[in-house]
Amino acid sequence: MSKLELKPLLDEVGAAPMVGTEPKTLANWRVLGKGPKFIRVGRKAMYHPDDLIDWLAARRVSSTSERVAA
Repeated sequence: MSKLELKPLLDEVGAAPMVGTEPKTLANWRVLGKGPKFIRVGRKAMYHPDDLIDWLAARRVSSTSERVAA
């Protein structure tokens, strides 16, 4: 397992604007196994900023006809 650089973790309220969605959408994605990776801290889901950036980068496309892997 790789080490995460020590940066403050974001809760879903802090992470949602970074990926352009609502906190409830992040919660739904977690249930469906979609969306960015998250870290479970107790009962809370927390997001590392680098995981959000990686998730966004993986969704980059050049054309509207390109599909993004889920």
